[in-house]
Amino acid sequence: MPDIVGQSRLIEAGCKVMPSDKSDSTNLTIHELLEKFSSGSLRQKRRFVKLVEERSSDFKELGEDLLKNFDPESDNWCAGWLLQVCQRHQPQLISKLIDPDSSGWFRTHSGSGVNYAALQQALLEERFEDADRMTSSTLRELAGPSAVERGYVYFSEVTSITEVDLITLDRLWIAYSQGKFGFSVQARLLEALKGRYEMLWPKIGWKENGVWTRYPNAFTWSISAPEGHMPLINQLRGVRLMDALINHSAFNPRRSIKT
Repeated sequence: MPDIVGQSRLIEAGCKVMPSDKSDSTNLTIHELLEKFSSGSLRQKRRFVKLVEERSSDFKELGEDLLKNFDPESDNWCAGWLLQVCQRHQPQLISKLIDPDSSGWFRTHSGSGVNYAALQQALLEERFEDADRMTSSTLRELAGPSAVERGYVYFSEVTSITEVDLITLDRLWIAYSQGKFGFSVQARLLEALKGRYEMLWPKIGWKENGVWTRYPNAFTWSISAPEGHMPLINQLRGVRLMDALINHSAFNPRRSIKT
């Protein structure tokens, strides 16, 4: 029986009584659950993440209609999580949802002829370390032959990278990380810290107790990593490359979007 008396006392004391997060969510049909998951607030979406995975066996009921309400031109991480849950528990559905001749479920665009199929597949399969290496390789390719030859990007080369490619990279990382990873996520975190990189590094798990996190074994290559943990940008030559990337014009409108 609900504790009406207890709630009344809280109200009288000036305390706000919040509705329970567990109100009948386990009794929802799969259609109702996915509707709440896709349309709720950020807090509500995160609350449903685990339950969506627990109900993965019900995905078969929806088949190829599982993602019909999502836009493949977006970076909606709800769609990305549904795909990752399928990959984990219902891999037979993947072939129904993703055209094998495409670059993946999310449409990708490039101003430099880059094929993002391998990166999207790695993120779908949660092979985040592989995806991070692919992202670094793609940035070198986008920066030009000199960057490819030397093996790293100069900060001065970042401005020549097309917006469409940086947005594609950012979209894929956001879509397959529950909104936790991506250049625009790092940019938003830095902005909230008023541009203080010394505070950003420990927040995103790149530094601990003043010591740089050792690459690659000490990084957390999973969805449980801190917000902004990936993709990695080499700091051996200072912050200028990171600063040039996350302040690129491609991310000006995206840094304000709370994923």
